[in-house]
Amino acid sequence: MIRRPVVTLLGLGIAMGLMAGGCASVGPRSIPVDRFDYSSSIADSWKQQTLLNIVKLRYMDLPVFVDVASIVAGYSMQTGITAGATVSSEKAVQGDFLSASGQVVYTERPTITYVPMTGEKFLRGLITPIDPKNIFFMLQTGYAADFILGLTVESLNGVRNRSLSGGELREADPDFKRALGLIREVQAAGALGMRVEEDKAKGSTGIVFFRRDDVAPEITEKTAEIRRLLKLSPEADKFALIYSPMRGTDSELAVNSRSMLQIMSAFATYIDVPEEHLADHRATATVTSSAEERKSQVRICSGKFPPSETFAKIHYRGYWFWIEDSDWRTKRALTAVMFFFTLAETGAQERLPLITIPAQ
Repeated sequence: MIRRPVVTLLGLGIAMGLMAGGCASVGPRSIPVDRFDYSSSIADSWKQQTLLNIVKLRYMDLPVFVDVASIVAGYSMQTGITAGATVSSEKAVQGDFLSASGQVVYTERPTITYVPMTGEKFLRGLITPIDPKNIFFMLQTGYAADFILGLTVESLNGVRNRSLSGGELREADPDFKRALGLIREVQAAGALGMRVEEDKAKGSTGIVFFRRDDVAPEITEKTAEIRRLLKLSPEADKFALIYSPMRGTDSELAVNSRSMLQIMSAFATYIDVPEEHLADHRATATVTSSAEERKSQVRICSGKFPPSETFAKIHYRGYWFWIEDSDWRTKRALTAVMFFFTLAETGAQERLPLITIPAQ
């Protein structure tokens, strides 16, 4: 009568102790879950913030960027076991009594630091044209030339792209559209390349070159047409990249590259603004493209209610603006805009606040 309750109590205590010990290591188990959850949330919020600021520019509103500077996830776990037993004599009426209880308390305290992107460095990065070398490096990594150049340059050797200037939209020169298509074909054939040459006086210079060896005759004809359309020397095979809105020398390719603000403003011209907002001049109007051109262009949709599946969506001035999940052109364009923010060095090296997480 005496030993059985004691043994039962001891076994119960050991079992609950093992249970608590098995749950004590919280940190390592949280990494696979937290890492992907936080990264997905940051990516989604970054897409929404970029889309919101693009829409704001169409409404002549101020774009504002807030960066997630740090995420510190703190965890604590408290366990407790309470057990008791009463062993009675053989003649007692109440008999033997055994009681046990356990408690596990889990607490998560994430500390997230937000930093508004302001200051001279951020503004300078926002309005400074992107280095032409960085644009052509994107082509080297496999991005389509017609897409990247159409998004990031105002003109090539004076031949002008579709642009927004002074609130007025101007369509691209026909020679520019034709040249981009040919550059894409030459790129796909492996006949377009780039390298960086170092000079003590001038520093690093990007060199774009057209291959002549082991190239099909039709590709050679297309490179010759590119030179003619962009007013390049028909004899030269390589051209130094320079930033200039005007035509360069025979050995130079003048790239009038856009700033991040210009890229976003150009993107904003493809928004389907609600008719009532255009009628009361809340947003700027744009030149209406033909139906055939609209099929190949990016598009930001708008409406009172968004579809169930979107790549990114935001709510602004009583309407939803979104990018359809099946619209790969616009998805690619928004992703490229986000990537160019890194190339433009718009981020500032701020001294972050010191965060102290107490041990639990």
